[in-house]
Amino acid sequence: MANDVDAILSQLTLEEKAALVTGDGFWHTTAIERLGIPAITLSDGPHGVRRQPPEQENGIGGSFPATCFPPAVGLASTWDAELVERIGAALGDESNALDVQVLLGPGVNIKRSPLCGRNFEYFSEDPLVAGELATELIRGIQSKGIGTSLKHFAANSQETDRFRVSADMDERTAREIYLAAFERAVKGAAPATVMAAYNKLNGAYATEDHWLLTDILRDEWGFDGVVVSDWGAVNDRDAAVAAGLDLEMPESEAGPAAIVAAVRGGSLDEAALDAAVRNVLDLVFDHAHLKADASRKLAVPDDMVNAHHALAREAASRAAVLLKNEGGILPLSPESSIAVIGEFARNPRYQGAGSSQIEPTRLDDALTEIRKVAGAPVTFAPGFTLDGGGDAGELLREAVAVASAAQVAVVFLGLPSAAESEGYDRENMDLPANQLAVLAEVVAANPNVVVVLSNGSAVRVSDWDAGVRAILEGWLLGQAGGGATADILFGVTNPSGRLAETIPVKLEDTSAYLDFPGRDGHLEYGDGVFVGYRWFDARQLPVSYPFGHGLSYTTFEYSGLSTSVEGEDADPSVHVSVTVTNTGHAAGREVVQVYVAAPSAEVRRPLNELRGFDVVPLEPGESREVSFTLGFRDFAYFHPTLKRWYVESGPVDILVGASSRDIREQGSVELRVSEPVVPLDRQSSLAEWTKHPGGAQVLAGLLQQAAAQNPDAVGMFQNEELMAMMGSMPLRRIGRFPGIGLTDEQVDGLIAQANAAV
Repeated sequence: MANDVDAILSQLTLEEKAALVTGDGFWHTTAIERLGIPAITLSDGPHGVRRQPPEQENGIGGSFPATCFPPAVGLASTWDAELVERIGAALGDESNALDVQVLLGPGVNIKRSPLCGRNFEYFSEDPLVAGELATELIRGIQSKGIGTSLKHFAANSQETDRFRVSADMDERTAREIYLAAFERAVKGAAPATVMAAYNKLNGAYATEDHWLLTDILRDEWGFDGVVVSDWGAVNDRDAAVAAGLDLEMPESEAGPAAIVAAVRGGSLDEAALDAAVRNVLDLVFDHAHLKADASRKLAVPDDMVNAHHALAREAASRAAVLLKNEGGILPLSPESSIAVIGEFARNPRYQGAGSSQIEPTRLDDALTEIRKVAGAPVTFAPGFTLDGGGDAGELLREAVAVASAAQVAVVFLGLPSAAESEGYDRENMDLPANQLAVLAEVVAANPNVVVVLSNGSAVRVSDWDAGVRAILEGWLLGQAGGGATADILFGVTNPSGRLAETIPVKLEDTSAYLDFPGRDGHLEYGDGVFVGYRWFDARQLPVSYPFGHGLSYTTFEYSGLSTSVEGEDADPSVHVSVTVTNTGHAAGREVVQVYVAAPSAEVRRPLNELRGFDVVPLEPGESREVSFTLGFRDFAYFHPTLKRWYVESGPVDILVGASSRDIREQGSVELRVSEPVVPLDRQSSLAEWTKHPGGAQVLAGLLQQAAAQNPDAVGMFQNEELMAMMGSMPLRRIGRFPGIGLTDEQVDGLIAQANAAV
């Protein structure tokens, strides 16, 4: 294939090259018929295939029906890599059925704030969860020959001013948090494309950032696919080519003209354009054979519709998180008298708004599904309208009436579609006031209230949590969420979802509160690596429900933690095993989580960080040993001075449990690492000189030489109080003091001598 591409490349005109790295219309690459170069189709995802008919290919409205699986907010709560891979394979099959060659997803941006309008499309506040599940989704989709697009690269953690805002952060923060999920997915699954984000990173547009697109993505991580722009993300097309962006989407008249002018004017090396063309041609020829015959009707086959709806229901049942179950009120008895309250019960909110919106092949609602299972009549009252209209008083009275007459009231609450969407952020994390008013009256009328939530990002529960018996966090559960909800409520399915994001007590407690959404075109990431549970734990803040939390209808016991270390320096392997036992009376699935607490002498680190997880199905009374192997990166941080991943020698705690705040077993290991020495420079402080092996030697020799000439000056270095005060002062500046008299040239010589001695 490479020879064919090289031969074609040699025959292309400059104008054709510029056209090939630009889209044709909204969803297609450019074809050049004279050279046999076909077009391929890209389509929005990531939790379904949003393939638009040709006559509607100009926006977000209208698409062929496809299975709407739970969005990433739901999939992440499964913590189930195998399930996510199967969903990916299903998405690949439907992409083939709908003549799509590249599905645009998954999104792995970090959930820094619950206000981000697109959080429903992202997995987690933790890069390990996001990266691992994205890797499996990509593998599943690409196993069917369909390309994927890992997005949005990078630091697209808000929607406000997303086309221009600069996400400003230090390199350690970027590497450990905001790039880490991308790195894991690129190295683990080799996505066909990576999508460059709208925003800037430290002042440079992501589409024009050579450090991001070439130095990191290609040279360091080994990515060899296509870098595609988000739709409309390109600022200066010639600068984007030079930085490493291959394909601009959608079609643009200005882009090709700018490329041609820059090459002819000498400001853009044609070799950079050729590299982009080669990448696009490789993508096209790798996937063009999958294109459907033009006469074929595009539709998901009936047998696939049925099978994938069942898979969507399985996924939804594993995605819902049982936050609270006071007194074991759940599962409900089918013979109980039940009042269902809330418009969401019959008019489900099952996906996010914006470019990922899927036209489902079918749609279950919870009210219908509950009535299928219940043995007694189920009453219903909408309680509220989704747009806030209607006769609020009458709706409230009807809700109270049905709640008063029932043994249990199941209240469906959530965020309406307009409250969270691509393109804008939320103003707060509260449920709508009309819904909270209904809940308050229902709680007063019935002591047995179960709340089912539908929302794409965390909502505040702390102001009403105490008044209800159970809370089922449904997130957005896709087209089969209604049936899955009924399954959980009646115990047909044992809930196994776990939170992939912390639910804070209030917005003001979150790490981004003072920064979000920025000002004057800049968003400061002042919380650094302390995002999500890392922040709440470091600040010792109470939370409503912690990262990793989720209840079951059975119980699990942990025992027999074992840890061992093999290797050292850059290749340590820490083996961790623990036994988990189902001590209850129902089959269930436990999500075992491994955290590492690695203290540092040089930088401030989180109290603990997730470094492994596994879903363990267990029958009642069954035990299973679960094992993990942790490597160098699991104990490393990105050293701000050395500019590389770095592990310090010493003890490290290994924590195993059911959430970040429910640690069941704890052990420790000792790491042995030959720590590299940070080179000295002109700005190195006196304290850094004394800690540096070569620096200490040079200082000792320097003091011996100076003693004979100026004993008073040397005495200054023997005064402990004075030395403590001067420890942060660069030696270069001390050298200027009277009686010392070190020139810059002499300091440079000492630096060279000290660094050479290591």
